[in-house]
Amino acid sequence: MSSCMMKRVMILGLVVVVGFLGFALVRADEGPPLGPRTLVVALDGTGDFMSLQEAVDAAKKGDTVFVKAGQYPQDVTIHSKEKIKFVGAGVDQVTILGRDIVVGALHVGKWPYGATDIEISDMTINDRGGHAVGLFNGQGIILRKVKINGMLFSQQVQGVLIEDCVIGGSETTGAQFADSEAALIGNLIHDNDHGVSIAGKSNVRLERNVITRSLFEAVVVSGHAHAVIVSNTLVKNGGGAAFLGQSKSDVSGNVVGLNRVGFLIAPSSQITTSFNAFYNRDGDYFREGNPNQPALELKAQSDITGDPHFVDPVHDDFRLGPGTTLLKIGRFPYLGALAPASTATRRSTKK
Repeated sequence: MSSCMMKRVMILGLVVVVGFLGFALVRADEGPPLGPRTLVVALDGTGDFMSLQEAVDAAKKGDTVFVKAGQYPQDVTIHSKEKIKFVGAGVDQVTILGRDIVVGALHVGKWPYGATDIEISDMTINDRGGHAVGLFNGQGIILRKVKINGMLFSQQVQGVLIEDCVIGGSETTGAQFADSEAALIGNLIHDNDHGVSIAGKSNVRLERNVITRSLFEAVVVSGHAHAVIVSNTLVKNGGGAAFLGQSKSDVSGNVVGLNRVGFLIAPSSQITTSFNAFYNRDGDYFREGNPNQPALELKAQSDITGDPHFVDPVHDDFRLGPGTTLLKIGRFPYLGALAPASTATRRSTKK
């Protein structure tokens, strides 16, 4: 090999070595990938953002948007996001008010964009223009310890969990589901025209909820929807539940009391009932018609009728009190959503 050729080979080798070392140094300077972040929103400028929407838009997979105390005259839409937490400083500390020009104060998903694995907690959300919260075209949406002053509306959303929330004050429906899959567990739903509406092809489970002071029914299942209604207290409503259209429902372990009527059932619907307790003014079972007709033949053999002996129904304490017969019924240690007062007392003394 000529000396000129050898020089070229040495220069090429040197360039390769220097390039590799430079690449290694750059990689070393980058360090490990950043972990989940907490983005803070504060109206007084002490956080990373003053705008809820700007903070959500900046959030990446795994991040938490933390909202400091205050009343926010803003609306926010979470869409095209995955594994984001939207957390307030507390139900009594943070209120999202919305804006006059937008219907709804909080939206998750936005046509045609969805959102996946979004968790919202520890804040109050007010009605704005007809509803407070809208869930659209997403999956894995959790609302926990949220107070909703107005309607929660869900359309074409899968894997929704609404837990330990308070939903009330809607001029229409407290929680409405259209073609959605959801579970509502341990909520208080109060002072709405209807408590919960399950429509279209929805599949919804209601468990351990207290639904009270609805102008009409606490629960309406219609269309081709399927509902599982277990261990709820449906009390002081116009009606306990209505099963309409081609809907299918499994209903057991509920206390349905102090309503005008218990269950209203359309001939076209399918309902399986067991171990429900009734105590209503005008009757427990009715067939839908014009007018609706009493239907005592629909009563299940395991049903129980009579005063449930709530602790203080006048002041909305719907725990089962002394003298109740609704303990150890079927597979249920007690019927309804709330542990008996004696049980709660024993638990508190053990702490």
